[in-house]
Amino acid sequence: MLEMTREEFEELVAEALDRIPPELTRLMDNVAVFVEDEPPADDPELLGLYEGTPLTERGEWYAGVLPDRITIYRGPTLRMCETREDVVAESEVTVVHEIAHHFGIDDERLHALGYG
Repeated sequence: MLEMTREEFEELVAEALDRIPPELTRLMDNVAVFVEDEPPADDPELLGLYEGTPLTERGEWYAGVLPDRITIYRGPTLRMCETREDVVAESEVTVVHEIAHHFGIDDERLHALGYG
């Protein structure tokens, strides 16, 4: 398994977030991004997870709720990657994939766009 500290991995995730076009990040609303070492035990290969209410499903009822949560998992990413460059690329794809869920884009469309 490729070795990388949590701090190094968090930095790569932050850099991936910085590469999201500003016109999209300005549209993101009430969402927080986290890095965790491992995903839930029932899905050990999960690279990222979006939990919340997509922007496309929010209505007038949406107020005073906790932020949506995007979690990027370090362990599975490092286990599937062979080089640091692979980790950079995979973390960027995962970040874009989970942010797309925030915008209401489903897995089928993401796979068609190459962000599966």
